[in-house]
Amino acid sequence: MFSRFEWSVAMRYLRARRADGFISLIAIFSFLGIMLGVATLIIVMSVMNGFRQELVAKLLGFNGHVIVSAYDGNLRDYGPMAGAILDVPGVKSASPYIHAQVMAIKDGRASGAFVRGLTDEDLDFHKLEGMTVRSGSLDELAYERTIVMGYRLARGLGVSAGDEVTLIAPSFTATPFGSLPRGVSFQVAATLDVGIYDFDNLFIGMPLSEAQTFFRYGNAVTNIEVMVEHPEDVESYMPAIDRLVGGAGFVTSWRQTNQSLVSALDVERNVMFLILTLIIVVAAFNIISSLIMLVKDKARDVAILRTMGASQGSIMRIFIISGASVGVVGTVLGVLLGVLFCENIQGIKTLLEALTGTDLWNAEVRFLSEIPAVLDVSEVALIVVMALVLSFLATLPPSLRAARLDPVDVLRYE
Repeated sequence: MFSRFEWSVAMRYLRARRADGFISLIAIFSFLGIMLGVATLIIVMSVMNGFRQELVAKLLGFNGHVIVSAYDGNLRDYGPMAGAILDVPGVKSASPYIHAQVMAIKDGRASGAFVRGLTDEDLDFHKLEGMTVRSGSLDELAYERTIVMGYRLARGLGVSAGDEVTLIAPSFTATPFGSLPRGVSFQVAATLDVGIYDFDNLFIGMPLSEAQTFFRYGNAVTNIEVMVEHPEDVESYMPAIDRLVGGAGFVTSWRQTNQSLVSALDVERNVMFLILTLIIVVAAFNIISSLIMLVKDKARDVAILRTMGASQGSIMRIFIISGASVGVVGTVLGVLLGVLFCENIQGIKTLLEALTGTDLWNAEVRFLSEIPAVLDVSEVALIVVMALVLSFLATLPPSLRAARLDPVDVLRYE
């Protein structure tokens, strides 16, 4: 498609001379703009993909895909109901649990928290991806009046594994001195790092039987947690589960529970893609500017080449090569820079924090403990194609202008 002659002339025009320094400077800015634009777009989109994936994975790992809740707060006949839900095609598990709020107190320190009373199978927190035990052992939960709690909550209360903490239930006990809040001491078996700030700061887990006794639910629970095979298609399971629950309660999916969060992530992702694409568009305009100036500067050369037999198509391809080379090289280096940055993002964050002495990723604000980055091959390919297409289109107007130069007029009026 491109002859050696065309490549030779185009590469010669790309090499800067003292007289063409300003043109070369604009070409360098175009190259840097495309490289940084592609790299920035890949980095930002990868971080947003990772943020959404990590957030949804942790939410689905700690919360059910479908939650069955009682209208009055108590599901009494939960055993047969959970068994019937488990028979629905695609349902992997149906686990009853108790969800309630408490006040945790230790040596004058107090903090609000929520308690999850879980079955023995669900108390195996090792199945949660990314969850780690900070202190203690989950095996200690076999004893009575033992709990596990989020490590941030434990740290705020000054509690470690083996210590006792008093939980104040939201119900009152009648005494000769009036109604008093009911508090019970529990031993902390382990502290957990789930990876989600709110859970690490508020979560307390205990065996279901202990929760039923502590909150005086008798043989009842507050919810049934349902896990399905395809959580992204959770709406397809809802009708069958809703029919089985009947009038005993209502059914909600993880999408409904986190609708505002998931929608906000999707909108932000699309908007950021459009905004950052403008960097590449601006760089493409710089290619147009540099090529227009190059055509004007090389008008005499073009006229001489035309008189020597070069065709309009050949002249056009020379300037297309000159402009597109800037875009291609900038795109390739931008992809390499973006991929390397994403692969080493945690190390870069640590280095910048050490140099600046600041916390660049506050888990209290950003909901996750670490910066996630997930490279999507199809998305990277889309960015590459978009950058190459914009770079190629930017070369067409100046190249057409160069091809249409009349060699007689150029040489006569030079």
